[in-house]
Amino acid sequence: MKLLRKRDIPEEKYTNAFLGYGPEDSHFVVELTYNYGVDKYDIGAGFGHFGIAVDDVAKMVELIRAKGGKVTREPGPVKGGKTVIAFVEDPDGYKFEILERPGTPEPLCQVMLRVGDLDRAISFYEKACGMELLRKRDNPEYKYTVAMMGYGPEDKNAVLELTYNYGVTEYDKGNAYAQIAIGTDDVYKTAEVVKLFGGQVVREPGPLPGISTKITSILDPDGWKSVFVDNIDFAKELE
Repeated sequence: MKLLRKRDIPEEKYTNAFLGYGPEDSHFVVELTYNYGVDKYDIGAGFGHFGIAVDDVAKMVELIRAKGGKVTREPGPVKGGKTVIAFVEDPDGYKFEILERPGTPEPLCQVMLRVGDLDRAISFYEKACGMELLRKRDNPEYKYTVAMMGYGPEDKNAVLELTYNYGVTEYDKGNAYAQIAIGTDDVYKTAEVVKLFGGQVVREPGPLPGISTKITSILDPDGWKSVFVDNIDFAKELE
């Protein structure tokens, strides 16, 4: 990844760094946030991982290992499938799944979250957020089901991976993972749609202090947060 930009908001006592594999206006990115004076967070059990697609998983794992990274799962086929994957952790304990997917235009390709009711979660992201169910896979041998949600084909876009583990209806979310951000043409209309389909608006639409970009923050039925960002304001922020 590359550092795309960094901003400090002293009046709100935090600093952001945005990292990714291409420009923010056309690629999915990771937003790292440092809150002044806070040096430790609880990741919890609900957040799963970020996904990174590469040409050669084994080669990437060796590179990460050589640079002192922590490898938690050696390269090999995914449970119940054929895709070659590996898992690594960053210094703060966030997990990254390395997937073998040659030639992808969107290397930072997944966010995995665990949910307590998969059908409910799918319905919410379809109706309230406008995503499509790209595929759904049940693995009874390992007692879990996954649903891939997104705004375009998996091999070309970042997707949200929702995972249901048989019999588990709640997770400790900790206080480390914050949200996914989604662009919208109208944050006010988006907030109303979210309310209509059972979501909770936890930050009413309006400009961010110190930035002026309009956003609205919502919670899905499992309590996972998403932030909708005004497309025009965001483009101005990047200028």
